[in-house]
Amino acid sequence: MAALTVWRFPTSEGAQAALDTLQDLQRQELITVQDGAVVSWPESAKKPKTRRLSTLTGMGALGGTFWGLLIGMLFFVPVLGMAMGAAAGATAGHFAHFGIDDDFIEQVRERVTPGTSALFVLSSHAVLDKVRPAFEGLQAELIETNLTAEQEAQLRETFTEED
Repeated sequence: MAALTVWRFPTSEGAQAALDTLQDLQRQELITVQDGAVVSWPESAKKPKTRRLSTLTGMGALGGTFWGLLIGMLFFVPVLGMAMGAAAGATAGHFAHFGIDDDFIEQVRERVTPGTSALFVLSSHAVLDKVRPAFEGLQAELIETNLTAEQEAQLRETFTEED
């Protein structure tokens, strides 16, 4: 079973700095990173910057379409206003089929704001009693949604990019 986790950091550089920790955990086989993205939102910026974790992921990564839709829905749709409301509602409903529900979306929206950053990770086989403490020293706050095996399969079928 995969988990989509978001680690929120109190600075716009925190998520980028946490990548070394994530790589170390993966080398120790304490987590399997399937895909991910870094979102950094400098205090003075109108919108966050995003970057995929292509160096940590391998075959079967979800790809840019998934991350673009998710991050767009999280950070850009609220800014666009009612004109995009119907499309946003349809997209949010679509993500709910994959286990990414309104509560998860709202938690991320409320916590990842200007001056903060976040590390989005689709992972499996995490040894939680080792992974959580590794991020605590980085002042990380965990926001998590667990995906069932069926939801993960649907997510992969819909968003996995072919080479």
